[in-house]
Amino acid sequence: MRKIVTTVVVISTLIACDTDKKNDFALKYPATKKVDTVDVYFGHEVKDPYRWLEDDRSKETEDWVKAENKLTFDYLNKIPFRDSLKQRLEKLWNYEKTGAPFKRGDYTYTYKNNGLQDQYVVYQKKNDSDEETVFLDPNTFSKDGTTSLAGMSFSKNGSLVAYSISEGGSDWRKVIIMDVATRKPIEDTLVDIKFSGVSWKENEGFYYSSYDKPKGSELSAKTDQHKLYYHKLGTAQKNDQLIFGGTPEEKNRYVGGYVTEDGHYLIISASVSTTGNKLFIKDISKENSPLIPIVDNYDSNSSVLDNVGSTLYIATNLNAPNEKVVTVDAKNPSPKNWKDFIPETNFVVSPSTAGGYIFASYLKDAISNVKQYDYNGKLVREVTLPGIGSASGFGGKKEEKKLYYSFTNYSTPGSIYKYDVETGNSELFWKPAIDFNSDNFESHQVFYTSKDGTKIPMIITYKKGTQLNGKNPTMLYGYGGFNISLTPAFSVTNAVWLEQGGIYAVPNLRGGGEYGKAWHDAGIKTKKQNVFDDFIAAAQYLMDNKYTSKEFLAIRGGSNGGLLVGATMTQRPDLMQVALPAVGVMDMLRYNKFTAGAGWAYDYGTAEDSEEMFEYLKGYSPVQNIKEGVKYPATLVTTGDHDDRVVPAHSFKFAAELQAKQAGDAPVLIRIETNAGHGAGTPISKTIEQTADIFGFTLYNMGFKSLPNPETN
Repeated sequence: MRKIVTTVVVISTLIACDTDKKNDFALKYPATKKVDTVDVYFGHEVKDPYRWLEDDRSKETEDWVKAENKLTFDYLNKIPFRDSLKQRLEKLWNYEKTGAPFKRGDYTYTYKNNGLQDQYVVYQKKNDSDEETVFLDPNTFSKDGTTSLAGMSFSKNGSLVAYSISEGGSDWRKVIIMDVATRKPIEDTLVDIKFSGVSWKENEGFYYSSYDKPKGSELSAKTDQHKLYYHKLGTAQKNDQLIFGGTPEEKNRYVGGYVTEDGHYLIISASVSTTGNKLFIKDISKENSPLIPIVDNYDSNSSVLDNVGSTLYIATNLNAPNEKVVTVDAKNPSPKNWKDFIPETNFVVSPSTAGGYIFASYLKDAISNVKQYDYNGKLVREVTLPGIGSASGFGGKKEEKKLYYSFTNYSTPGSIYKYDVETGNSELFWKPAIDFNSDNFESHQVFYTSKDGTKIPMIITYKKGTQLNGKNPTMLYGYGGFNISLTPAFSVTNAVWLEQGGIYAVPNLRGGGEYGKAWHDAGIKTKKQNVFDDFIAAAQYLMDNKYTSKEFLAIRGGSNGGLLVGATMTQRPDLMQVALPAVGVMDMLRYNKFTAGAGWAYDYGTAEDSEEMFEYLKGYSPVQNIKEGVKYPATLVTTGDHDDRVVPAHSFKFAAELQAKQAGDAPVLIRIETNAGHGAGTPISKTIEQTADIFGFTLYNMGFKSLPNPETN
């Protein structure tokens, strides 16, 4: 139980920081008001002096953001090599990028970027032609490049497309329906759509999901009843048919609907959190057919991969923590009738379909291994991949006998391969012409021991010939949550770090999905400390083995990874030189009060669940665990003012607390990107600027007055 007692007391604070030993100028943090707000949980009072920063629409918050940004950019502007980093990022990023082509109707489409375009452009060509034209150019959606193409779905015959746009990085979307031939909208734009795909029923209309528009700020107000609608072409959105989610019995935080490839069935998934879902099926070839439950509880994750007639192919982790594929007849689809099709193994599987086959992508210690099966369950072959790394994209329509997949690792830029489903032959389709020689770098996987004895894998990447003398600038990146697997992938930003003699290390922490449900569950709720312990042990391994030392170690993570950084730096501020929490979940007592935050309760639990859960969350919540008199590392908090996934108030309150209580000389700054959200759709120009700031801040606070390897610029 919780109650709130609030009275307002204004306490102006002006905190001065002495000149840092590694910096050439002093910092004076902006005056930040405190209020006397107290929450009471199970009889325990918790002060929240910066509660007012949760109001993203107030003039006071706006002024605070401006003052903090001025301080931050004044500091960053004085870093002597910041512009050199930006120039190298721009140069390295300036190469043509392309996605895998895909056919829809009479046309083939490809996403491309000529180098430094803020958003990828969609090109179109006739299936029997090589002449490409621009189909959609999101760079024209807004002057500053912050309106992005968030999704694109074609009708059954490919004559119509419904594409969604995100403005300023928001999760709220608009959907525009366009005639493919004329490239003109055919009706009014659909608005206020969130956490939704678009799935067409033939060429007549489509299914989509959204919440009722919240009262108050759409960027921070709670949204917790997701609904599935059907939009019939030629009708107004206000008349869209509510399919699922409108009753108290059907209340769910996440609801999605998709039509099977043959157009026969509508599949509905319903969840109260980010893990576990109910699953339903409806025969849309028949009028007024009933909605039949496949799975009627939230104890597992299940989805319909495909169907052949009435035979359903279902991917599930029900009684199979590493997942498996089962079959069942659509007339009686409950789990008691399921039959194993691709049995569970010791490795996590992610299945997909293409070309009349099922592809089982396994993770073996975070490395890809792909097997191809026919629809009788017979193993056709193990797909020969180009190397050790991450392969993705084994998906397509049944009739497509040539499909495309991408392959990458930490030092190899992503390339696209064409795969023949009948012969199993792969051929290189596209390779980036990038100014980066991956042969000069190496990655290797180690297994280190965490606090409780668990072995944790970590991939470490660096330039060949690097001396392990404890003096290498090192970026330790982690996530550890929500069943998400961190697999090897190249990024331009990391390439610039590596060029500067940096080491890049990524541990596969508990809470992730690398080893299935058991690995995930070992890092949730009252086991969340395992994740932080795994990360701390990774840092210790890097130092014990002379990859780096405290003076040259930076820790980095975003979203749930931002929480990871916040918890690690408050528990072990002596461990690192620099902390880089991005869009982090920093107030664990209140995260469930904003937007869709309550849906994260499977991983975190909530302060209202029980006194035990409250005490546990309070024990590691970054905002509540910053202490007076402690010397914290140099910290650059990053967030976006339009982030409606993890609201920026988390970062605002964390930065305010840290600035007020920092006992050391290291700077505590917050960089707030305006007109930006949680990260998806961020313009490349903004990404480059932010990365130059982060790397510049990091190296400068490691004591570098010039770039470690300036000849790369």
